[in-house]
Amino acid sequence: MLHLNDVTLRIGGRLLLEGASVHLPAGQRIGLVGRNGAGKSTLLRLIRDDLQPDQGDVKKRSQITIGWVAQEAPGGEATPHEAVLAADERRAQALEDAERAETPEEIADAQTRLADMGAHAAPARASTILRGLGFDETAQHRALSSFSGGWRMRVALAAALFAEPDLLLLDEPTNHLDLEATLWLETYLRRYPHTLLLVSHDRDLLNRVPERIIHLDALKLTAYSGGYDDFERIRREKQALLEKERVKIEAKRRHMQAFVDRFRYKASKARQAQSRLKALAKLDPVTQILDDPGVRLSFPESEVPPPPLMTFDQVKAGYGDKVVLDHLDLRIDPDDRIALLGANGNGKSTFAKLISSKLMPMQGEVVRPPKLDVGYFAQHQIEDLTPAETSIDHLARLLPEKRTEQLRAHLGRFGLGQDRAELQVGKLSGGEKARLTFALLSAGRPQILVLDEPTNHLDIDSREALVQAINDFAGAVILVSHDRHLIELTADRLWLVAEGRVKPYDGDLDDYRRYLLGTSPSTSANEAKKGGNGAVEAKTPRARKPLDRQEVLKRRSAVRAAEKELERLSNERASVAATLADEKTYRSLGDELDGLLKRHAELETAVERAESRWLEAEEALEEAEGR
Repeated sequence: MLHLNDVTLRIGGRLLLEGASVHLPAGQRIGLVGRNGAGKSTLLRLIRDDLQPDQGDVKKRSQITIGWVAQEAPGGEATPHEAVLAADERRAQALEDAERAETPEEIADAQTRLADMGAHAAPARASTILRGLGFDETAQHRALSSFSGGWRMRVALAAALFAEPDLLLLDEPTNHLDLEATLWLETYLRRYPHTLLLVSHDRDLLNRVPERIIHLDALKLTAYSGGYDDFERIRREKQALLEKERVKIEAKRRHMQAFVDRFRYKASKARQAQSRLKALAKLDPVTQILDDPGVRLSFPESEVPPPPLMTFDQVKAGYGDKVVLDHLDLRIDPDDRIALLGANGNGKSTFAKLISSKLMPMQGEVVRPPKLDVGYFAQHQIEDLTPAETSIDHLARLLPEKRTEQLRAHLGRFGLGQDRAELQVGKLSGGEKARLTFALLSAGRPQILVLDEPTNHLDIDSREALVQAINDFAGAVILVSHDRHLIELTADRLWLVAEGRVKPYDGDLDDYRRYLLGTSPSTSANEAKKGGNGAVEAKTPRARKPLDRQEVLKRRSAVRAAEKELERLSNERASVAATLADEKTYRSLGDELDGLLKRHAELETAVERAESRWLEAEEALEEAEGR
């Protein structure tokens, strides 16, 4: 299908590939991964012939069709349905030929071509794709100009999927999608009938869709079998082997060098020394494998008020006379990690604005402590940054009383060191701009974080850092994200926003995925009906019974106490074990050694008991939360 042979590529004087080779077999689904700025998007442009390599060549199968999502969102008065149908140029040409056909032979030939390509079923297929990406029947037939840029980019994605090229190139296709559309896309791509090359930082998508992973690193391309977790495991094993070989060779080198240094000027050993010098020159150096230091994110600590942080009593919310959410009776407490589910347009952003006081209730009461601060993250905030100013300039406006050193320290918590902090924001990467936005929203040391699609510009390492930062945060977190991996590792409660309500959801993300795809085993014939395009419209999932919040808080405290005790005992055990592993211990301690051995045995038993108490506390918490 596609071969890159010994390719070297420079962009603006910067070397992105050097002697890189890789093969993309026909019919495979392949994930392309690498750090931000490594050159993944540039590689896709090279494959599309938008760029030419400085050296080497890119060989493709003859008459191959290549599809991708155009960077400019489609617009105008055409509808999403019309735009998607127009993406299949072969069908459009066949329809035009059929209209021009005059003789019986021409008509028969045109109709045969249309039948062979399934042209008559195309409108239904286009509708299915658009519906999967969030467009209901009415939206499919509205003018594109009436949609926001994000929704029009969904149309561009739908068009690329509909055309079904021989090689489909997708660069971060979930960036404009919600969780619901992302889950649909994942299922669709797993059935893609041709070759797929997918660039994504969505770990869950990279585990479920690709059959191979190509890693762009250190100017080279390396292929691995399996999904992302397989790639990471194999790469770590390979790094460990290379490191062992490097240590072995370096030890051999030092031994030879010591012999040479000692005997090179001694006549009886000179010949052997010269031989060792030649052997030293032939020793192939093994490059030390050093991962780039991962990004670290850390939201600053704040004084969190006692529970509840916020309560909603019969709240109604909306815009003007339009009611979006009604009958909200909810409570948010410290340590809550709540992920909001529900399709775009159901009111997730409205609820997020309600929490952050960017929207006042139309009716009912929202009760919160007087000094409660809410940190709110939304994608538009990244676009609102001032390109000509530095990160320090942005932060100084929020914290004018702070010294420059303190501002730098705060930015450093979000992976923006001194060089990046003093660089104009317009020159920062998308991920760095997102981290700057995190730094700005946390400047007031909030007790609640509302994060609306926080991962769109983050690479996999930054996403893992965000997971850790959320889990370490002392306050509450409300999360809206299409990143299933992020939700599963941080959220302990799911709330469904649907039909004008926000209610706790009874189930996990796998249950929700089955519900969305219409494959829930609990969906009976009376609970679901077939739509015109074959999609299943299931009932709204059940909501949980109200939780006993006092009991939940009590059991959460028990979990934290058990975790701290387990950590304390584990650290002490590790310290004692390190002392026992040191040979100096056996020369200096004497009679104290027996006491140290006894203490180690006691700690082994204590750690086992602490682990049991922690597991019991976790189970009790899950029971209280109704999970």
